[in-house]
Amino acid sequence: MANSSATVAYLIFDVETVADGDLIARVRYPDQDLSPAEATACYRRELLEETGRDVLPYTFVQPVSVAVAKIDPEFRLIDLSVLDEPEFRPHVITRGFWQGWRHYGRPAFVTFNGRGYDLPVMELSAYRFGYAVPEWFNVEARSYEQSRNRYNTSAHIDLMDLVSNFGASRVTGGLNLLANLIGKPGKTGIDGSMVQDMYDSGKVAEINDYCRCDVLDTYFVFLRTRVLLGRLSLEQEQERVAEAHQWLQERAEDRPAYAHYLEHWGDWQPPVD
Repeated sequence: MANSSATVAYLIFDVETVADGDLIARVRYPDQDLSPAEATACYRRELLEETGRDVLPYTFVQPVSVAVAKIDPEFRLIDLSVLDEPEFRPHVITRGFWQGWRHYGRPAFVTFNGRGYDLPVMELSAYRFGYAVPEWFNVEARSYEQSRNRYNTSAHIDLMDLVSNFGASRVTGGLNLLANLIGKPGKTGIDGSMVQDMYDSGKVAEINDYCRCDVLDTYFVFLRTRVLLGRLSLEQEQERVAEAHQWLQERAEDRPAYAHYLEHWGDWQPPVD
């Protein structure tokens, strides 16, 4: 297992968000004198009627949970943490996210659909709270060297972009399917559409457990894509998986999320000729 002093080459992260009800009331219903809760409920009903889903756009939410895994240059898991635990304050989460990225030498972000949601959430949060991130918004650099350039994988590896060939195909089943293909838990009773109601019910710890598990799924999918790219042999990948399994076992007693993840751990075997 990688040690705590190892170089951080990648930051795998996942963001869970909740509505900014006050903002929704002011922007979408300025003449209706709605409370934040009423405005949020109204907007969710509208979305459900229009799209069949009540997931709010990233422009109307704030981060309530951000889980981040540190990965070394040899693709070993170093650590996995949730930002600003147990307070989970959006401004502190946002500040810690960008400060951490800078502190570790600006490692590559790794996400699943992070280009379409997670990073825009964190970018807009930096804007909201007035945090400068010039190394990320390096707009004066050449186009292909800008951190936010869609094809700059040295700054951000979006695994959905990789698998879908940057949107040329549709990854039906998403991260859940890709995790299940390689024997990892995927979704086990919770998905992102449930986070708002969980938050309203005071289930912040459960949200963070879910976020941790999404990051673990993303890590194992990331490993398998390194096999696809020839960066790891299958044998090396399986070594990293076994090391991560041990890492989870060592922490499962103190972290219910890890115990839950291990309970749903599947078996993957390479095909036999």
